[in-house]
Amino acid sequence: MQLGLATVTAAVQAGAHYFDSTGEGTFVRRVFELDSVATARGATVVPAFGYDYIPGNLAGALALTSAGDRATRMEIGYFLTRAGHGDAPRYRSGLRDVFSLTTGGTRKTLVSAAADDAFAYRHPHAGAPARLVDERVGKRVRTFSYAGVNRAAMTVTGSEHLGLPEVFAQLENIDVCMGWLGRWTRPIRTATALPAPLLRSAPARAALTWLSERLPGSHREPDSDGRSLVIAVARDDSGRALATTALAGPDPYEMTASLLA
Repeated sequence: MQLGLATVTAAVQAGAHYFDSTGEGTFVRRVFELDSVATARGATVVPAFGYDYIPGNLAGALALTSAGDRATRMEIGYFLTRAGHGDAPRYRSGLRDVFSLTTGGTRKTLVSAAADDAFAYRHPHAGAPARLVDERVGKRVRTFSYAGVNRAAMTVTGSEHLGLPEVFAQLENIDVCMGWLGRWTRPIRTATALPAPLLRSAPARAALTWLSERLPGSHREPDSDGRSLVIAVARDDSGRALATTALAGPDPYEMTASLLA
């Protein structure tokens, strides 16, 4: 939001194609809002073309295609696993993995996201059509079951909220969730929810920015045994699961580099 928005706006106005690997929800939403301007100039803008949020869009589309028109709800979870610890899809990450499998830049984003505006896709109130609604990070916690393991994940922003409804018009509810924290998901979600209103103030945002830039290990490379796991569940109006798609892949950064290349 500090530097990228001017860049993508200039690209759109020049009719240049643009894509990036940004995962910050507020920025992704702003880029999507430039789509009509880009289209009028014969250009295409594609943000978040990496680990977040290409595999979630793909897994969601596969699950929805399998489930058919009865699928009106979509839940997508992003998880970290490790190689060399038995069956990688059964590995459940925790706080140690968040520190050792991610870069300083990623951890900075996680901290600063506590004060960012967020959104979801759902009915704003009974009887109203589904649309993007403003909603804080961690509003809900979902449980994903795969490979005999239950994984908790809390809601975050994603490009799935913006892209999937364009293809699957029957969708009424989309939750994109981050499940890196494992058993710490619910405690941390509760801890960040309590001061959420206070974090909107300018001093609090400045303090979070200061803190995020001084996290330990900011220049340390992530461990090489990290792996990606993305799970998508298509559900009907009653919440019954109709189809599940799971995609396992390499280290999130390796995946992002390969997708961009």
